[in-house]
Amino acid sequence: MSFFFKLGIEKNGITLLMIRDLDWCVIGAGPAGIAAVGKLIDLGVPPERIGWMDPHFAAGDFGRKWNRVPSNTKVDLFLRYLNAAASFEFKKRPHKFPLEEMNPAENCWLQDVVAPLEWVTQELRKKVQSFVGEAMALSLYQNRWEIKTKDVSVHSKNVILATGSETKGLAYPGVETIPLDTALHPEKLAHIVGQKDTVAVFGSSHSALLVLANLIDLPVKKVVNFYRSPHRYAVYMEDWILYDDIGLKGFTAHWAKKHLDGKLPEKLDRVLVSDPTFDESLALCNKAVYAIGFERRKLPVLEQYEKLHYDDRTGIIAPGLFGCGIAFPQARFNKIGHLEHRVGLWKFMDYLNSIIPIWIKYSN
Repeated sequence: MSFFFKLGIEKNGITLLMIRDLDWCVIGAGPAGIAAVGKLIDLGVPPERIGWMDPHFAAGDFGRKWNRVPSNTKVDLFLRYLNAAASFEFKKRPHKFPLEEMNPAENCWLQDVVAPLEWVTQELRKKVQSFVGEAMALSLYQNRWEIKTKDVSVHSKNVILATGSETKGLAYPGVETIPLDTALHPEKLAHIVGQKDTVAVFGSSHSALLVLANLIDLPVKKVVNFYRSPHRYAVYMEDWILYDDIGLKGFTAHWAKKHLDGKLPEKLDRVLVSDPTFDESLALCNKAVYAIGFERRKLPVLEQYEKLHYDDRTGIIAPGLFGCGIAFPQARFNKIGHLEHRVGLWKFMDYLNSIIPIWIKYSN
């Protein structure tokens, strides 16, 4: 490996900027980034030629924001993910995690998956070159991608973006916004809503219904759910799942069947956003949660690369630039012809199993 050093003077003294010349650099250490690093090693890329960049190395938003959320994925699929990469060396863990003692056919809390993900992360960091910091800029120069953080500049032939997504939002005048990650954390939510609050919840997906369930259990005055279309349920067929990526599963499916399909809870109203009473209903609300989906984090690239197209069948963005994870999911038709975007730990791993060999050939 080649190393280059550049001295820079700052007000507080000398800063050493270290530029490393790598074959691959993975940006992001959530579940998709972890899987990408593991599969690169499994496919023969020398670990010392792999860079890995993340501000925290704590299982991404999965570990830091959504750990108090009940999963809609069965335990078995989480375990398949943890055992799917030989480089994870999961069999060498010093002890079994609580996740491994759970019923593989049941769902769990996301926090039950965080500890094994963090263990795998630290094991992989011992093998590759890891950089603690946020990617601030990405540019192509002389057949090398340059990734800059506040302190480091990294040169790599190939880059994998596993940068995750941000929650979409709206902004209505006079209505205070409750961040989605706060609304999905029952203890945090309890501290910011009270008996005088009428809370609007926008959306009808998995996260929206979890927020409704949290709010109904708290002493709020009223909850108004604004939605565009009815919720759907995932249906387990013999060897596939109908509405696998958009349908309700697990806790939210049970909660919706009990509380939404029949008689609504006393303090819950539901209003279609196209309903003539929308403005009137919203005027009653003083706080709002927007559970209307996610959007890709802004690519850390220079202006000329801002509108790069992502091929959602191969993960290819540009020569030497690839994407995976919730920001760059695989698009695939199910057995009855519906196009679905696959999101979930095992789906990320399954996708990478098929596309990283393509990426390696594409980059040669």
